[in-house]
Amino acid sequence: MAADAAGPERYGCVHYRRKCKIRAPCCGEVFDCRHCHNEAKDSLEVSIHGRHVVPRHEIKLVICSLCNKEQDVQQDCSNCGACLGKYFCAKCNLFDDDVSKNQFHCDGCGICRQVLHTCQNLSEIFGFCFLLSVLRYHCFYRTGGIENFYHCDKCGCCYTYLLKDSHLCVDRAMHQNCPVCFEYLFESTKAVSVLHCGHTIHLQCLYEMRAHQQFSCPVCLRSSCDMSAMWQKLDQEVAASSMPAICQKKMIWILCNDCGMTSNVQFHILAHKCPGCSSYNTRQTRGDKAECSRV
Repeated sequence: MAADAAGPERYGCVHYRRKCKIRAPCCGEVFDCRHCHNEAKDSLEVSIHGRHVVPRHEIKLVICSLCNKEQDVQQDCSNCGACLGKYFCAKCNLFDDDVSKNQFHCDGCGICRQVLHTCQNLSEIFGFCFLLSVLRYHCFYRTGGIENFYHCDKCGCCYTYLLKDSHLCVDRAMHQNCPVCFEYLFESTKAVSVLHCGHTIHLQCLYEMRAHQQFSCPVCLRSSCDMSAMWQKLDQEVAASSMPAICQKKMIWILCNDCGMTSNVQFHILAHKCPGCSSYNTRQTRGDKAECSRV
């Protein structure tokens, strides 16, 4: 009891508050948790031949932080009786004293999940200006409460129920690296965004893209959110920017990244609108921008 009263801050690491360490089955070394192991053993400082991550399901031994007793994986210490973690999962060997995360084990994922916050637009988190407040998309921290999540078999991951009838399924969408930072998304503890196209990306990486005026999916180039308000603003800017007579008859071929339609449209220095879906997320496929037909 005296040890428990000492406070959870004394034990654990930056990833988990708990009263045990693990012995990694891969290298036999002791670490506070699997994340601590992976940060030390799978970093750029380690030779490429020595890099590895700990297989969480193969962890067999833990060390009590109170009495240093090494033992089989179990919730209570076999020597001093201390609770090694208020949340304990025997399937993936997870201990955590911070039960406010509302952790749960997903048999479909094969690991534990946890979601602290769910949102549908950037302005809820970052307080962005009007430009970002209209760019709606789905993002979530996969932490918190089995009742708030379901397992999407096609995407291969737990998603918030807000996405159940609205997201576009992509085969094993979460079993990919983030297209910006290349961290494996399936096991990432960071907030994840599901774009309109169904591809996934870290929320922080999406935020950095927005800061650099990048609004298309890095994987398929489709608009990553609802851009209708921006297309209306571009309509006004294109209408207010007349082209010189030498370029008014120039036509070019464009491909729409949103609907896939190929069109022959009038050249404009600002942007080219898809006649099919009214998107400006297009790219030129034929025609030389530098040349304008002479009258």
